Order: sequence, then structure tokens, then C-alpha cells
Amino acid sequence: FGTDLATAQHLNAVVHSSFDEAATFRIDHYLGKETAQNIMVLRFANALFEHLWNHRYIDHVQITAGEQLGVENRAGYYEGAGALRDMVQNHLLQLLCLIAMEPPTDLSADAVRDEKVKVLRSLRRIRGTEVGRHVVRGQYSAGSINGQPVVGYRDEKNVKPESQTETYAALRILVDNWRWADVPFYVRVGKRLPKAATEIGVHFKNAPAVLFNRDQEGLRDGSQNVLVIRIQPDEGVSLRMQSKVPGASVRIQPVKMDFSYGTSFGKASPEAYERLLLDAMLGDATLFARRDEVEEAWRFIDDIEEAWHGQKEKQPPLAFYPAGSWGPMEADQLIEADGRAWRRL
Repeated sequence: FGTDLATAQHLNAVVHSSFDEAATFRIDHYLGKETAQNIMVLRFANALFEHLWNHRYIDHVQITAGEQLGVENRAGYYEGAGALRDMVQNHLLQLLCLIAMEPPTDLSADAVRDEKVKVLRSLRRIRGTEVGRHVVRGQYSAGSINGQPVVGYRDEKNVKPESQTETYAALRILVDNWRWADVPFYVRVGKRLPKAATEIGVHFKNAPAVLFNRDQEGLRDGSQNVLVIRIQPDEGVSLRMQSKVPGASVRIQPVKMDFSYGTSFGKASPEAYERLLLDAMLGDATLFARRDEVEEAWRFIDDIEEAWHGQKEKQPPLAFYPAGSWGPMEADQLIEADGRAWRRL
């Protein structure tokens, strides 16, 4: 909705000249995905998770949206957008809000959206030289997908040969409130990655190193409990925990408890747009972005875009990654600087 804060505000003014906010439904199909809708249920209907859902127990959160496809026939649009505007401003910030929000007073549309707006207003702004330390922008070069060679972004049809448009973005985001103090949210999105998948990984802090510590055989970097929320393609939730390997010795390895929509409910979930169109006809705006949500998201994104496209000598460099890889090495360095690593989907 818009290309920056100014255009979003203009569009909102135009829409509101004919329709009030209650009659306006700004669609974001990620909010119609079954697992995205399940995040609030997972958190607020299960005492197991909500009591641990804070900086005392959570080490960090990762949100990843990977695509195998390139720009395809959307170069005309994509050249003016890029990954940050195309995916982060709407889809991924909405997922972040669902993970980070406080419990709403009820399930009405405004109560839910009030809490999401509070999260967006709590995002620590990334400005100027800070952008180079907290954000990586990348662009795919020639490589291969599923064994088939593919061209680089600059060689795609209708793309400028010197294009600076990012097809990949990775961000370290901090939410400045009590619940999430010093808990980084690592967000990444990219085209021409090895796998098409979107997931959220909630990484819990390690158990005290007393009985089963890192010196124990078999217990290494995989010791964290991780709650993985799979948005697509295999919608579901899994929890990684530690378990003793059968045998005489005390050897530990991670195992998974897994819930899959297809297995548990035996039928395909409705398509995201099906649910959203039905809600619009029913007048339920819970899964639609409100005016202030859109504008607050753009405020956060515009600071980064300004650093990327401001004075040329101050612009952070564009990183390149071969198609079929998990992104530029600078994105790995971003998270490794904090002693962490990206999940492999």
C-alpha cells in the first residue's frame, strides 16, 4: 500500500475521502495463511508458551521468507520496489507483530490491531550509518536452481544492467519494550534461494550448564529449544528439544515434536485469499492492515531506504550472492557477529 510513507498517507487520504476506516480493507495475503492465524492461538490459548514468551527465556527470533523464483515477468514492478518494500514492509513485519504483540483485550479487529501498532511503534529505528550495521541488501547473480542454470538479476528481461535493486534483505531488528528487551529479531527474505519456504523460529535460551552442559557428548550447537512455525509450504509447528539416545551411555541429541495441518486435520487449509475475501464480505477487518499499521511500517522502512538511496558516497554496498545459495556472506556475518547462525530450512 504505497511505496513509502508519503504515498501511503496520500492513498489513505484519497480512500478516506469516500470511505471511512471501517469500510476499508487493506489486504495482506500472509495474514490469511492458516499458520499465521494460528500464532495468536498458539501463544494465548496455551499457558506452556506465553509464560516463556519474553526476554528472560527467548534468546532471539528468526523470520525467513525464501523463494526459488527469480523476478520472472515482474521486473517492471520489482525494479521500483525491491525485497524490502515488496516483502518486509508488509508480510514480514506483520509476522513479527504477531510474534511480539501483547495479548489484546479481546478478539475484535481494533483490539488486535491496536497491539500490532504498539509493536511497530516500539521498533528501534535504523538510521544513517546504523543501516550498514543492522541491514544487508543483496542481489542474485548467475547460478543454478535444482541443477538448472539461471541468469543473474541484472541479466533478467527489463532489468537495468547496472541495477541496484535488492533481491535479498536481512535485518537485525530490536523491539524496545519490556517483553523483548535485548532480544533481536533476525529477518531475511530473498529470491533465487535453494528452497521456497517461510517460517518463524523462536530460539529459547539454553538450559543451565549444570547437568547436561556443552561438554556432554552429543550436545553442541543444537542444544537450544526452538519453536518453528511453518507458514508455507508445509503448514505446521514443531518444537526441538533434547532427548537421551537409547543405550547404556548418557548421550543426548535433539528431537522434534511436530504438528502438521494436513496430518492433524486431514484436509487442505483454505487459500489465504479465500479467507480474506470472506472476511471482507462479512465486514471483519481483523486480518486486514489498519491505516496506522501501514504508516508505522513505512516509517520504519523509509529510514533504511533513505540510507540505501541517499548520498552515493554514504550508501552501504550492494552484496551479491549466486542463485541457489542462501544469500550473501554479509548476511551470515550479520548474525554471526552476535554469536548466532541462520537456521537452514
